[in-house]
Amino acid sequence: MRVPTPNPPPGIIGHNRSMLTPNYCVFPPEGIMDSLLPNWPGCIIRFQTSRQMGAAFAQALLIVPAGAGSAGAVDDGVQAFLYVQAGALEVTVEGQAHALAPGGYVYVPQGVPYAVRNAGGEEARAIWVRKPYQPAAGVPAPRVIAGHRDTALRDDSGPRWRFCLLGLREMGMDFEMNIMCYAPGAHFWCIETHVMEHGMVMLQGQALQLLGRDWHEIWTGDFVWMGPYVPQQIYATGNEVCEYLLYKDVNRDVI
Repeated sequence: MRVPTPNPPPGIIGHNRSMLTPNYCVFPPEGIMDSLLPNWPGCIIRFQTSRQMGAAFAQALLIVPAGAGSAGAVDDGVQAFLYVQAGALEVTVEGQAHALAPGGYVYVPQGVPYAVRNAGGEEARAIWVRKPYQPAAGVPAPRVIAGHRDTALRDDSGPRWRFCLLGLREMGMDFEMNIMCYAPGAHFWCIETHVMEHGMVMLQGQALQLLGRDWHEIWTGDFVWMGPYVPQQIYATGNEVCEYLLYKDVNRDVI
């Protein structure tokens, strides 16, 4: 559990990078409070976005102490994605146990139960994304996918590159999870205005992020939600590669 600072230093009150608008948010990690769920005994869930905000997907930081996990199978009727940031998790899907170290991930199709446990001796942390599946006529639904960022498809574009964790242009998928990487000083080449929604977790480094007409400084651990059509652009700042895990809904009509 987070322990509040008993006596904040002078000047800290009122200094805040958090921002929530109807179309986007910027949430530093220290402001996202703990939630507890009955089917995750001993675990902490820090919800980063949900339908209550206006998002079409749910995303959270899942904190699993040693020996803890889900209370049996998770069967909430939606597809799920787990990306391990720290520690180790075992995710069992369709009778197969997937051992996930940092950088490891698993995608679970809608309607398939899965169980999560921390069999190690240290706390584990994972990004947990869930979304109702939107089928496409004549296109088979995706199967279970498990992997690691080091073996995922890499797509290079000069000083920018990405790891496509769930593949690229896979029509069965209605969302992608990519790790976007920018060398220091690199930036996206235009201001984007697109129908796709984003959930973004800064894994490493820092950047300046345009959202609407405002620039925000974002750091390691920050979460950013971008609704459809929000003008957006990113500049990598600092002295190390800027990396972030990016959710994006794809491959479906708007009608």
